[in-house]
Amino acid sequence: MRNLLKRMMNKVLFFATVVIPFFCISQRALAQAESPKEDDFFKIMKVPAPEGTILEVGGLCTLPNGSLAVTTRRGDIFIVENPTSQRPFFRKFASGLHEVLGAAYKDGALYVVQRGELTKLVDTNMDGKADVFETVYAWPLSGNYHEYSFGPKIAPDGSFFVTLNLGFPPDWWHPKSFVPYRGWALNITESGVVTPWAAGFRSPCGISMIDGELWYSDNQGDWVGSGSIMPVKKGAFMGHPASLVWTSLPNSPLKLTPEEFFAKNNPRIEFDKSGQPFKPQNIVNEKYRTEVDAKRDIPALQLPAVWLPHGILGISNSEIVKIPEGTFGPFAGQLLVCDQGQSMIDRIFMEKVNGEYQGAAWAFRSGFQSGIVRLAWLPDGSLAAGETNRGWGSAGEATMGLQRLIWNNHIPFEMRAIRAMPDGFEIEFTKPVERKVAEDIASYSVESFTYKYHGVYGSPPVGNQKCAVTGVKVSDDGLRARIVVSNLRSRFIHTITLDGVRDKEKYFNLVHPTAYYTLNNIPEGKKLSLTEVSVKNSKAAVKSAKSAPVMKGAIVAANKVPSYDEIKPLLVKNTCSACHNPDNKQVGPAFKDIAKRRYSVEQIIALIKNPKPEHWPDYSTPMPPMPQVAAADARKIATWIRSLK
Repeated sequence: MRNLLKRMMNKVLFFATVVIPFFCISQRALAQAESPKEDDFFKIMKVPAPEGTILEVGGLCTLPNGSLAVTTRRGDIFIVENPTSQRPFFRKFASGLHEVLGAAYKDGALYVVQRGELTKLVDTNMDGKADVFETVYAWPLSGNYHEYSFGPKIAPDGSFFVTLNLGFPPDWWHPKSFVPYRGWALNITESGVVTPWAAGFRSPCGISMIDGELWYSDNQGDWVGSGSIMPVKKGAFMGHPASLVWTSLPNSPLKLTPEEFFAKNNPRIEFDKSGQPFKPQNIVNEKYRTEVDAKRDIPALQLPAVWLPHGILGISNSEIVKIPEGTFGPFAGQLLVCDQGQSMIDRIFMEKVNGEYQGAAWAFRSGFQSGIVRLAWLPDGSLAAGETNRGWGSAGEATMGLQRLIWNNHIPFEMRAIRAMPDGFEIEFTKPVERKVAEDIASYSVESFTYKYHGVYGSPPVGNQKCAVTGVKVSDDGLRARIVVSNLRSRFIHTITLDGVRDKEKYFNLVHPTAYYTLNNIPEGKKLSLTEVSVKNSKAAVKSAKSAPVMKGAIVAANKVPSYDEIKPLLVKNTCSACHNPDNKQVGPAFKDIAKRRYSVEQIIALIKNPKPEHWPDYSTPMPPMPQVAAADARKIATWIRSLK
């Protein structure tokens, strides 16, 4: 009898520790496999151009009659008639201009930014082609190849804003402002009166006008740890010190000097043994400064409203647009930001806390054919995306093009918004949630991190901390979940993941289960008490069951090669997927092409920590060293890459 009872208990243990978890995991995997994805709601369609058209898009502008003005970096301007039809007509409006990276329409004229000037174009004889080319204002050029110019954007008073890129010297990791006003935003009236507006820009491709206020996104580089969006206020310093060489000019609204800046911030100017400029690298175990630290010394420093984590929400963030009412369903009024390197669009929900912008960012739609630099809304509510990879490389099979993003009027199950609370966050959904899983704190996880502010190209995430979710309160209608989070930190990015939450109707998981909330300020107000929240935690029960003896057959071999589904979160977490694709060339070589080199696991780990760009001379963007990748992650990634051969 005793032996019989023992055998029965062993069977119960096996069922509890192996079969039940397996059933739960299988149910989750099934839900995820069946759950709709991005392209089930937002379709990407090509706008066909005539054969032979070189459409390296630099600017988009929707005209009053519904046509689309398209400018190119090759200097052409096309007017696309009926851009939403299957057979749009491309009419060349102008040609021979110099790298046209933006366009705006005002009072019957098209205003464009060339490399060296703001130009007004008019078709006076109505033959469909520009016949008047008027220079509104020309700014200096040094001739450096990297002196791009972006805009114009029209201000509420009818004036124009443009932003000017820094130049790249041979030591390109420290860009320079060779002539006034490189690295600045300028305000220009229609009569050509110029007012320097703000300094501290690096590569401000994403200039945008949102609700009458100037915004921009920048690209990662020195002093720019990751992409972000920021409002541009007159006299502000946006973070990059190169442009400060012109603050001594009499019309500068900013008086911060380079000497004042570098007295507090190490420029990281380094040379090798032969005296040649040497690209400084991230120091892993150093006492670092953040932008918040720097702002204590530099009050004019503008902090990001919303960070866009590098390699996750893009690597070269570009134009920002607001979603119009009646368009893209539940997301009307929110912002979209495109990205050149990862050929994707992000979504941003913003709020003001203590008078300052902050908010959440999600991935929205990937899979475009090339890098997106410009966006424009079309009359039918679709979104035009202007694309080019310009030799930098980008996700997708094409080097350039024009596409449209179309919503099919079906509502995806998403986090619609996230709002900061005194003790955590309130998450709003587009559809009611399944209460049983939504009231389980195991369905949520939160971590926080930030970036270094230093003269090194980019920054790894630093200051990482887990933030325990200790309670959750779901609204009666199932459209909101307020989570109580410990260890909230102002001025940090909070990664909020809802892997366990499902919708009530069909038990679908979220299309995008992870958000990145930039918590600039923690609001004041009433905190939830323990009596108001659910503290149920299914993970604690599973952990307790796992502590019981498990049959040998349930033990998984430790040396098993991980699958792509298993390794994908590590590739995202460590930003590998920002530049590498499993099958296709992107910014860097495909993982399958790396596997063909037959590196050992140890060699791949070494190359992650200390890349050898000379091994891949056909790629223009060198891979930075990645010493911050954890040893266990590097080994799993290397093992998976090696298995691809």
